[in-house]
Amino acid sequence: MASKSLFSLPHETKLKAARSPDGISGYGLARISSFFSKLMWSEGFTIVGSPLEHFQQLWPQDYIKLCDIIEEYQKEMKKLAGRLMWLMLASLGITKEDIKWANPKGDLKDNCDALQLNYYPACPDPDRAMGLAAHTDSTLLTILHQNNTNGLQMMKDGSGWVTVPPVSGGLVINVGDLLHILSNGLYPSVLHRAVVNRNQDRLSVAYLYGPPSSVQISPLSKLVGPSQPPLYRSITWTEYLRTKAKYFNKALLSVKVCAPFNGFLDVSDHNSVTVG
Repeated sequence: MASKSLFSLPHETKLKAARSPDGISGYGLARISSFFSKLMWSEGFTIVGSPLEHFQQLWPQDYIKLCDIIEEYQKEMKKLAGRLMWLMLASLGITKEDIKWANPKGDLKDNCDALQLNYYPACPDPDRAMGLAAHTDSTLLTILHQNNTNGLQMMKDGSGWVTVPPVSGGLVINVGDLLHILSNGLYPSVLHRAVVNRNQDRLSVAYLYGPPSSVQISPLSKLVGPSQPPLYRSITWTEYLRTKAKYFNKALLSVKVCAPFNGFLDVSDHNSVTVG
């Protein structure tokens, strides 16, 4: 697997593809790390667009083969995400004519995406470390592949944190904040986290699927009316990513219509975001 090869490289080699301070793509700690004083026991590599430039730095001899693997995976995940989106929206009575940013055939080929590779080394004291802090995704959908090591947990109403065990050949589908907004809360985004393992490393690959960057996302007109007004204001994915970077798990609250929000961020309070 390309991600296993990447995280097995010497640390000084991985730093050749380090994410710049104001960049998106490349190697580094989780971007949500700045919200927490405790260091997360994980490494990440974000790919937006082609991985060519970074992979040339990591594997000067073999980058073409590994680029092909990543690009083929992105292509297949984009097809799957589009099909899942239409199935979920169809369950709400939404047709392809209701999505103005779909092309005439109803395809979502212009949608933006990214790939997030994550590595969680075995941890000698997992009770005192966090792999990835609790958060919701800023996407429409996230498609997650995980290896055979437990680590993913989701918040379930009435039950607390529930482990999502890996299933051979299976994928985990998380609803993100933008689908939460688009569905006017009918498909709530999922609060999730990653815990670490004492004896085993864990790898995961998250495909992050969003709308075209300049498209305004707001509750669909078919889902609102006199008895159910729109709960969220219109926002682009680019704008929402900036909002998420500022308010983290309070981002949805900050774009809620007529909701009192004083801009105070309390990352210890995750109950304000409904549970991917």
